[in-house]
This record gives sequence, C-alpha cells and structure tokens, in this order.
Amino acid sequence: MPKDLLLEIGLEEVPARFVRAAMDQLKDKTEKWLQGSRLGFGEVRAYATPRRLAVLVSGLADRQEDVSEEVKGPARKIALDESGGWSKAALGFARSQGVEPEALFFKELAGVEYVYANKSSTGVDTASLLSEALPALVKSLTFPKNMRWGGYELRYVRPIRWLVALHGSEVVPFEITGVVSGKQSRGHRFLGANPLIDEPGQYVARLREQHVVVDVKEREAAIMAGIRALSEEKGWHIAVQDDLLEEVLFLVETPTVLTGSFDPLFLNIPQEVLITSMREHQRYFPVLSGEGKLQPHFVTVRNGDALSLHNVAKGNEKVLRARLSDAKFFYEEDKKLAIPDAMAKLENIVYHEELGMVADKVRRVRAIADILAQRLLADESVRSDVSRTADICKFDLVTKMVYEFPELQGIMGEDYARKAGERETVARAVNEHYSPRNAGDRPPASLVGAIVGIADKIDTIAGCFSIGIIPTGSQDPYALRRQAAGIVSTLLEHGMELTLTELFEIALQVHAGRGLKREAHDILKDMQEFFSLRVKNVLTELGIRYDVVDAILGAGAGDVRRTVQRAQALQAAVSEERKDGFRPAVEAFNRVSNLAAKAESRRVDPLIFADPAEGVLYEAWQQVHGNFMTAVAEVRLVDALAALASLSGPVAQYFEAVMVMAEDQALRNNRLAVLALIADDVGTFADFSKLVG
Repeated sequence: MPKDLLLEIGLEEVPARFVRAAMDQLKDKTEKWLQGSRLGFGEVRAYATPRRLAVLVSGLADRQEDVSEEVKGPARKIALDESGGWSKAALGFARSQGVEPEALFFKELAGVEYVYANKSSTGVDTASLLSEALPALVKSLTFPKNMRWGGYELRYVRPIRWLVALHGSEVVPFEITGVVSGKQSRGHRFLGANPLIDEPGQYVARLREQHVVVDVKEREAAIMAGIRALSEEKGWHIAVQDDLLEEVLFLVETPTVLTGSFDPLFLNIPQEVLITSMREHQRYFPVLSGEGKLQPHFVTVRNGDALSLHNVAKGNEKVLRARLSDAKFFYEEDKKLAIPDAMAKLENIVYHEELGMVADKVRRVRAIADILAQRLLADESVRSDVSRTADICKFDLVTKMVYEFPELQGIMGEDYARKAGERETVARAVNEHYSPRNAGDRPPASLVGAIVGIADKIDTIAGCFSIGIIPTGSQDPYALRRQAAGIVSTLLEHGMELTLTELFEIALQVHAGRGLKREAHDILKDMQEFFSLRVKNVLTELGIRYDVVDAILGAGAGDVRRTVQRAQALQAAVSEERKDGFRPAVEAFNRVSNLAAKAESRRVDPLIFADPAEGVLYEAWQQVHGNFMTAVAEVRLVDALAALASLSGPVAQYFEAVMVMAEDQALRNNRLAVLALIADDVGTFADFSKLVG
C-alpha cells in the first residue's frame, strides 16, 4: 500500500537569497531520484523557511517496479567469431546486461540481425532504499556559499541541527554530522515548541500550530493580505517590489505586517535615498502618495505574532531614525564637495589594473561620446551637453552616499549636479547614462543620456575584450552581457543610424591610444560574435521564429534597427497565411546562391548572352536591384523583400531554359556573374537556406 514520505532538513538561518533555489533544487532532485529508482509516486511538494528545507511525497509506492525488457547488442557479424561462437563483443555485452551467453538471441531490425538479451530486474522494497537515498539526497544539495562546522568534513550552507525522515509512520534511520533522523521537528524559535510528526500528512498543520508557516505560497499570501489591509485602512500606496518581497518571504516563519513612521523633516533628503536606506538596511516597504511621493511612514513584516505590535513599531522607528540620520549626514556632507574636486579624486581610484584609473575611463568615454555625437549629426547644443555629461558622469562615485549605497550611483549624481548649477539636460543624463540598469529597465530617454550611455558601455566592453576578459558560460563578473544588451536596446529605442561595426571601431580607435594587448581584428571579431547573440536575444523576445532569426543573422547584424525590421518582414513572409506564396522565392534564392558561390567575378557582358532568358533575368535584376537598394535606404524592408521575391519567376524561367555550367568558359562565367549579382542582394537580406520547411 502506498505511503507518504517526508524529509525535513533543519538548519541554522539560511541567507534569504539562497532559500528558494535550494527548495526548488530539493524538489527537483527528489523527483529525479524517484523516477530513476522506478518508484511510483503522486505529488511532490516542497516547503521552506529560513530554518528548514522540506519535501513531502504523496502516494509513494511500497516497492520498485519490476523491469523486463529486450536490450539490443552488436550486429550478428560482430557478435560471432570466425568459428561461429560468441565473440568478445557479445560476451562483454552479456556481462554488461547480467545474463549468461546462452540466453542471448538474434532479432532482425531494419534488415540487419542484432544480438539481444532479455534484461529483467525484480523491484525491491522502498523502505530498503531510503536509508541510503535520503542522506545522499541531503548531501547532494549545492549552494552559492558553503561552510564547515565542528570537526565535520561536510560543506553545507549552514549547520544541520535536526532531521525529520518519515516513510508513512516509520522513521527512515540515518545520520549526518552527528544529527540522527527522527520525528521531531522544531517550531518558531521563540513562539513554538518542538512538535512530533507522527506521519507526513501532519507536517504542515503541526508546524502551523507551532507558529511556523512552511508553505511559501501561504506565507506570501499572508504578507500581501496584511499589506492590502493596511493600504485600504490608511489610504496608502505601499510600494511592493518583487525582489524585496522575495527576501522578506524567506526572513520570516510567521509573518505579521505592521507599520511605523519617521520624522517628516527627513523628506528634505531625496526620496531615492530614503527608500534605499529603508530597503537595504531594514527591509521596509515605502509608503507613497497617489502621485508617487514618499510619505513619512513605512511597512515591515515581523517574524512573529501580533502581540505588542506597538512596541515593535517603536523599536523599528528608533532604528530607522538612526539610519536616516546617517543618510542625512552623508547627504549634507556631499553637498559641500565641488564637482571639480570630486573629478580630481577619480585620478586616484583604480578602474582596472590594465585599463587605468576611473579618470582614464572618463576621458575615454568623453572621446567616444564626442565622436558618436558627430557621427550622429547631433546639433551643437546636444554635442555640448554630451561633452559635459561625459566629463562629470562618474563624479558621484567619490561621494559618501554612493560609497554607502552603490546602487544610488547616477541618482545622486543627478541630484548633486542639479544643485551645483549644471544644465538640466546634463544633470538628467548623468543619471540616465547608466540605463538600462536591469532587464526590465528602459534605455535613456534623452539623446544626450543615450550617447553617453552607449559610450560608457562600449568603453567597458572594448576595454575588457582588449585584455582578454570575455564572458564564458555563466561567468560574467563585469556584467558585459547586460551592458551589450543595453547598447542594443538604446540603439533601437532612439533609431540611431549607427552600425555596431562603426561603434566597435570608434571604441577600439580610442583604446588604441593606451596600446592594445590583442590584435584589433581579433577583438573586433569577438565583439561582433558577442553582440550577435545579444541581437538574437532581442529577436527571440520579439517572437521571431528561430529559423528566421538564424536566417537574418546569417546576413549580419551590424545595423540593429534594420536587422529587426528585416526579421519582421521575413517573419511575415513565411507566416502560415503567406508561406506557400513565398516558397518559390526561397527556392529560387537558394538555388541562385548555391551556384553563385562558384562565380569568379561580377562582370557581366550582355553581348554574349546565348539565350533570351539570360537577358530577361539580367534586365529584371537591374530593375529589382534599384528598387531593392532604394527600399533598403528608406528602411522599407517589407518592400525590399517583395522586390527580391519578384525575381522568383524570371529565375525559374532562366533555370528551365539555360544550362549555367556550360562547357564554354566565357559563357559559364558570364552566367555565374549574373547569379552572383542576384545572390549579393539576397545575401544582404538573409541566408534563406536556414529557413525550415
């Protein structure tokens, strides 16, 4: 009869940012072990709090399933030796399957005889597997950071303090680091006792009785219900960010929402400072007005019940007052720092040992930004603002506020620049040039911020690539992927007439002044491949079909805006409604491109055309080429593709009438040259051979 299985790993408090991933990992590994062990089961549910990871399996079968299957071995000619006996290959196959050679037999498959073995295995009782499987499962969990304790060799996220392991009502016996499995769990550290779990189905309820809500979704619902209730009662807008909610969720076992207040005089400090201080130091949710202005209140979540909430609120208010007083002090001190003095300090801050000081980076950013502004034909006022923004874009890195809260870089720069009398466009761009800061963020809104932002990001990427720092796998310590994605999104947002190759060359030209550690063409090649993947991500996010993405990138991704428009045009052409009409064009393009690869030149002599179809195709291409180039120049990519597609008829007639690979070399070269001219146009739009179906 099926039984439930419960495994709970009791720990010292685990860092909140590790808990969800560990919970999901425990569930995933449990499911994979059950499947690999041929054990039938119902649902697998995972639970977690700061002090525990648990998994509950319902309806676990009493024993493994029996297995009986035919396993294919080598072909007959390999399985038999010259005398007709079993060869070494066949005998090795028999040993690997745990059968005697006499039990081997032959069966025909697709006209070939193979040796087979009947492999059977009788399932064993589940209980006999668990004592070894569960400790192995516990030890297999991995974490971003581990520790050791006592004299034990096990490295784990935090010391293990208790273990609950139940198969039905029976304890699964095992021991890890001196902790023996049993039935006793632990309740809330201050409010609860240590309950006995008699069988797995009692787990959630028994812990709830001891002030521990082990179900993550139930805890989240309780927090959000408390926040909504406060919001409705007070008429507040409580700003709940997902990352902060996620952290709070794994800081508490019994959540109780409460509110407190702070001195309104602190509102004279920029609200970003106050919000950051509340979030980062205290894990408080800020309270905003309907217009988005910070109010002198906060919301927090207590790890406990509602007893004496007033006193708890007063304690939180006292701590917050000290934090905000520090922030006020930093802010007032920073306002005394003149921008030129701050910029001078950048000369003494190392950016990278091979790339110089932060001041060196600023000078490179200024040089790149000035070239970009000229290249984009920006007016004089924009150029002036770009230069000034690039000059001062990093000055706030030496302020006390950014030292305390690095995530406020740019935000404080904007505020301090505005108070120092900088132009509004410059002050705003000092902040904007960091955007987009994350995957959900928008690119800079102003052209000045966009130009300086691109210059800053491409300087970082070009610098890192020039000294061999190129992201591999999941390793990207300098966030180069995010910065490259930011460049791509900014180019698209502002519709900039700037190719990636031009941008790379500008950056490498500026970096050449310090001397490049690698060859420029190698750096350029690596950067092109790196950015091609970022453009691929953009196309995928836009819903472009995978084969269309490959086809478009096969023609290059230098001009990001046109790459996206080419992809959208081709996606429409191969859509379900239009694919049959477009198929002849794809067939024509691919046939032309295959033959054009053999062309030695693009020089066409109409005087040696030997068949009327040659002249028809050449004249059709001349007309289409003009229309195609005009449409591309005017960024009408749908029309450009339609122009190319109109060649499918003349191409089909041409191949019916003409033998391209004629014996006469001059005639053959002339015909290949015509096809090469067509293939050149086609190849600038897409590699149509990559389209599927």
